Amino acid sequence: MGTPLDSREAQATAVIDRLDAEYPDTTISLDFSDRFELLVAVILSAQCTDARVNETTDELFESYPSPEAFANAPQEELAEALNSITYYNNKASYIRESAQIVVEEYDGDVPDTMSELTELPGVGRKTANVVLQHGYDVVEGIVVDTHVQRLTRRLGLTEEQRPERIEEDLMEFVPAEHWQAFTHLFIDHGRATCTARNPECGDCVLEDICPSSKLDSPTDLASGEEWT
Repeated sequence: MGTPLDSREAQATAVIDRLDAEYPDTTISLDFSDRFELLVAVILSAQCTDARVNETTDELFESYPSPEAFANAPQEELAEALNSITYYNNKASYIRESAQIVVEEYDGDVPDTMSELTELPGVGRKTANVVLQHGYDVVEGIVVDTHVQRLTRRLGLTEEQRPERIEEDLMEFVPAEHWQAFTHLFIDHGRATCTARNPECGDCVLEDICPSSKLDSPTDLASGEEWT
């Protein structure tokens, strides 16, 4: 029976506690060895799986070992190296232009503020949050990817739909010390159990407090549609 707790604060605390016990070693799943590689990997990860990104960057970072190498790469050559990635032409352009800015304006160092990062091509608040959190240990917000977007709505933590509004909403009641782990816990659970099309509600550690549980509710609160 999926019955959420009385307040969003209590619901969030219970969800975090249970997921933390379920996924004690949760962390970012992208592979990188420095801040610029992290930036590249996160740009590539938009609407693409982390596994596919890691397969691509394994060779990519050998071919282009520095921001300067990316900045000087011909567009067509870089796009070809990224052709297994969704929207690879656009992402090749974003990466080249971002590399040029990093080299010319920041002496090869990835900027360390939200405002500077979000001025780079292809970098929105989500990407900037990841770079700050895992490149600089600076946590200014909650990374809202597709898993976080789906699960927070299913669990009744928000009714917002756009990632920016979801982040603003969550930050009002999720304790700041949990902001970074929050994303990774939700990603792990979204991959393992609470999948987009056919969640395994019967095996879910959150089923009894989830108002979208297929065992109890006719409606998926993430999509607003009836379960099939």
